[in-house]
Amino acid sequence: MGNSVLWIRNDFRFHDNTALINAINDIKDNENLIFIYHLDPEIIKIETTSYAYFFSSLNSYYESCLKKGLDIYFLYGEILTCFDTLLNEFSNIDKIYYNTIECGYGKSQEQKLNRFLKRKNVEVFSFYDHHLHSANKVLKEDNSHYKVFTHYYNKWMSSKKPEEQNIDYAKLSEIILSDFSKKDPIGKEKFIELRNLLNNDFSMFTGEEKARECLADFMNAKLCSYNENREYPFLDGTSHLSHYLTTGQLSVREVFNAATMMPFSLGQEIFIKELAWRDFYNMIYYFHPNQHNEEIIEKYRYINWEYDEENFIKWKSGLTGFPIIDAAMRQLREEGWMHNRLRMITASFLIKDLLIDWRLGEKYFSEMLIDYDTASNIGGWQWAASVGTDAVPYFRIFNPITQSKKYDPEGKFIKRYVKELEDIPTQYIHEPFKFKKQLEENYGIDIKKLYVSPIVDHKTQRQKALEMFNI
Repeated sequence: MGNSVLWIRNDFRFHDNTALINAINDIKDNENLIFIYHLDPEIIKIETTSYAYFFSSLNSYYESCLKKGLDIYFLYGEILTCFDTLLNEFSNIDKIYYNTIECGYGKSQEQKLNRFLKRKNVEVFSFYDHHLHSANKVLKEDNSHYKVFTHYYNKWMSSKKPEEQNIDYAKLSEIILSDFSKKDPIGKEKFIELRNLLNNDFSMFTGEEKARECLADFMNAKLCSYNENREYPFLDGTSHLSHYLTTGQLSVREVFNAATMMPFSLGQEIFIKELAWRDFYNMIYYFHPNQHNEEIIEKYRYINWEYDEENFIKWKSGLTGFPIIDAAMRQLREEGWMHNRLRMITASFLIKDLLIDWRLGEKYFSEMLIDYDTASNIGGWQWAASVGTDAVPYFRIFNPITQSKKYDPEGKFIKRYVKELEDIPTQYIHEPFKFKKQLEENYGIDIKKLYVSPIVDHKTQRQKALEMFNI
């Protein structure tokens, strides 16, 4: 009798889980399936919002497993040591199933593990699950990768999408091995310890059931107007599905199918294009594995970035004196999420107004975003910094005041997060220091006592940025 292992990674769901479904289908009579999760000391940062949400999602998945009469065997420590322990704890493990991570740290870990398992004569079955198309699926005719999104998108749209898969729960309940009472308890003890350390309660935003409810709500209520409402942070016009996708609580194939089954609208078209962007950035990171620390455009690797620690702290804290920037950064600190339009504006401000290295902003977002996706976040920051593939030209520099007036014209979003500006009249909300005389004379408001003054002059910094990038 053989035992098979399902290595759970960023795929906290049962429905349309490719590795799980293949494992269930492959297992013969008198064989068992063991659910395992590896707690990696290298990435456990429980104090960061992003990992706290990830761990909360893992905990929700664990609880849903228990409700189904399943259990997870937790491993803690260096990955090869952990899997060596696993093979010693359970007899006759001959197959391991998992959903692959194509880029970054996750990829390097599975490559190392695969070599180890080969030496141990354990068969490995890995599957593409996290994206609609894997990184090397949508390529040019000469098998080189696309560098311009529009060309990639055209090929992506014409490529057949993988089908959504259903799980055989009855067979799963028959084959699962859940009695770990006599096994090494170290991993389980570490899991419980970490769970007790969680400060943020994300239970309202975790779990496969909640993810699918969110998907249904978006499709029924917001998809048709997505093309317009998604641009305005004061509206609830976005899908709020990204954190469910990045943790695998929701299948991207289910999302795609749900969107395509809706009546045609421009909102539907734009939303599906966002799923293509997700695949595009994954493909770029796959072909540029040093992208997390190196500009794709080589000449920009030699920029002499400025670094003012005080300004960097003020940017992170939402104390720049630019209301739209401060509101966005405070939303990030309070909720672990930021509207996409604001991600572009705040990134541009850090890079081209404060002249601070994009890598510092990317790292901060990696710690704060509950929907942190390595490839998409790096791709977005390189786009904003004008140093990546298909990036915004360096001379296109967002004016935070103009952006504020365009996307939050009445200051509703600003007032929601910058509470000290709640009583500022709409006509002054975007740059209150410009109208300090009018505010004092007409409303008795001393803006200098109420709000921080702008830490830089945009016009001056814009010129500095143009000179810095013109190399």
